[in-house]
Amino acid sequence: MSLPSGIRNYTYAQDMAILRTKTHWALLIGFLVLLFTSPLYLGNYWLGVANLIGITLIAATGLNLLVGYCGQLSIGHAGFIAVGAYTSAVLTNKFELPFLVGLLCAGLMAGIIGLIFGLPSVRVKGFYLAITTIAAQFIIIWVINHWSVTHGFTNISVPIAKIGGFAFSSEASQFYLIMTIAAFCTFFAKNLVRTRVGRAFIAIRDNDLAAEVMGINLLYYKLLAFFIGCFMAGIAGSLLAHHWGTMNGEFFSLKESILYIGMIIIGGLGTTLGPILGVVSIRLLDRVLTGEIVPWLEGNIALPAGFATGVTPMLFGLVIVLFLILEPRGIAHRWALFKSAYRLWPFSY
Repeated sequence: MSLPSGIRNYTYAQDMAILRTKTHWALLIGFLVLLFTSPLYLGNYWLGVANLIGITLIAATGLNLLVGYCGQLSIGHAGFIAVGAYTSAVLTNKFELPFLVGLLCAGLMAGIIGLIFGLPSVRVKGFYLAITTIAAQFIIIWVINHWSVTHGFTNISVPIAKIGGFAFSSEASQFYLIMTIAAFCTFFAKNLVRTRVGRAFIAIRDNDLAAEVMGINLLYYKLLAFFIGCFMAGIAGSLLAHHWGTMNGEFFSLKESILYIGMIIIGGLGTTLGPILGVVSIRLLDRVLTGEIVPWLEGNIALPAGFATGVTPMLFGLVIVLFLILEPRGIAHRWALFKSAYRLWPFSY
């Protein structure tokens, strides 16, 4: 962690502290105040966008722990999100269990399913593991579409999230719930990668053979990475289900899984800031390309009707390819270079 001139760490606790100086604390408090007062001046549309960004950030943070830090390539993340979404929907709708029970069970169920499909990671890696996770995506969606408990191909209704007697029925109230959980997940991920578990993840990512020689249990840590990453995906799925109110298996397509990979690549693999930058960039880009933010993209200036919708997948692919070529380490790396060039030490974290 970079510090201003004249300041140094005298103890291990100071060196490990995420927020080291008063400036760091002031910036964090200012950001949190700005974030949690935003419902006072944002309309329902932008609150809806912010809620979607917060939910996506939770899932992307889990995927970043799995792919960015542990190096286990997963291209079936939307399937694990679907597990969490349907677990919460069934428990709160058919069994009328409280929202918090559905939320926790959604994370646990997605984590357990992640453990099952993570077992091949002990023997295979790279593109072979990617094929395994793609298979998980198709198997999960097939089960959802052909199981009567999940209503098959028809939509399943999801009740409004409630804690105690308070119902999160508006975009503003959901904003506080989602952003609180997103902030906690980000804080958890930031601290996890600084622990023994995080160092083991990084060692496995860099060279799993050398990590095993050093005494790191590959089976334990790879499965732990799958469980944590899929647990967060399940939490995101539960929040997404209660945010939408109704859903079916088509909402969790392979395209969504690939999009999550694109988010963490564009943001920056193996960084805490990367998922935040990637999610915000991709979600806002999606709104722009579909004409919801810039309406003229939808054909008001001699463009064919539906042009933006048709060209969106191509432009998404083009953006990802450009980032892989021009900035393979993502926006987070570019931000780090910018800080170094202008000595912006307060923004070290």
